[in-house]
Amino acid sequence: MSNIVLAITGGIAAYKSAIFARLLIKAGFDVRVIMTTGAQAFITPLTLQALTGNEVHISLLDEKAEAGMGHIELAKWADLIIIAPASANTLARLAMGMADDLLTTVCLATAAPVIIAPAMNQQMWAHPAVNLNVQTLRDMNYQIIAPASGEQACGDVGAGRLPEPEQLLAEVLLFNAMQTTPQLLAGKRVVITAGPTVEAIDPVRYLSNHSTGKMGFALARACVAAGADVILIAGGKVALPTPLNVTRIDVLSAKEMLVAAQQCVDGTHSALQYVPEDEHDHSHDHEHNHSHQHEHHASVIAVMIIATVITTAMRLMMRSMLIARIKM
Repeated sequence: MSNIVLAITGGIAAYKSAIFARLLIKAGFDVRVIMTTGAQAFITPLTLQALTGNEVHISLLDEKAEAGMGHIELAKWADLIIIAPASANTLARLAMGMADDLLTTVCLATAAPVIIAPAMNQQMWAHPAVNLNVQTLRDMNYQIIAPASGEQACGDVGAGRLPEPEQLLAEVLLFNAMQTTPQLLAGKRVVITAGPTVEAIDPVRYLSNHSTGKMGFALARACVAAGADVILIAGGKVALPTPLNVTRIDVLSAKEMLVAAQQCVDGTHSALQYVPEDEHDHSHDHEHNHSHQHEHHASVIAVMIIATVITTAMRLMMRSMLIARIKM
């Protein structure tokens, strides 16, 4: 997916789209921009043209563009369409299948996947009508990036903020990876341990190592791209950001890491969330549940870098050091 159409709708969050567009260019994508009338009130087309190196598309009834069926050409050119930010009005019009401007027309005319990043006031985001429109779009296979929570331009606090440009880029890269990577791990759970552990000698000193955890985190991203449900158990000194769609468990000692890994394999760790296979069918008997548990365990893949042998060896080493100190 090298060709991306970035659509910007009206909202204060439109300023983030300029940074996002630049990040997409740096990541190697060819970007063309669609701006609605509302978007142009917050950021100028000239800004996006300078950042992307391509003409910005602003009108459906552009005589120059429409002479060659411009909206159809743009819809066919796109490998991926991203609407960021997407206003509540845009969500409603897309859910209704309207085609009264360039953006909605391109979305109807394209065979490319569409990712939508809504951004609006927190009360608007919580409105039942908006929730209904979002669910309708999901049912039509639009990909929705959930808005972030925090302080908003209007002074309210809550969900509705457009995620930061770096987060949006990460979402796009993950989506692209999942589209191009065989889903060999779909339906599997992968447990990965990463980074150093810390073994206390006394309240002040400890034993550890210089492991960064980068390999484990990269492996987690690769497994997510292959369709896995990934649980990442990270040592206490790892300061890396958690990869998208990864459940992270922070531990300190090797024992804690081992216990967490065993609980994740058994499915008993508190960080795990289970969704019933059929939420409307509660008639499963004990034998069915027992069989389902066996199937669940069979689908678990555990990557355990630190095992009991290392924990035991470290304890013996600590004990030897303490004995040596006493003899001295």
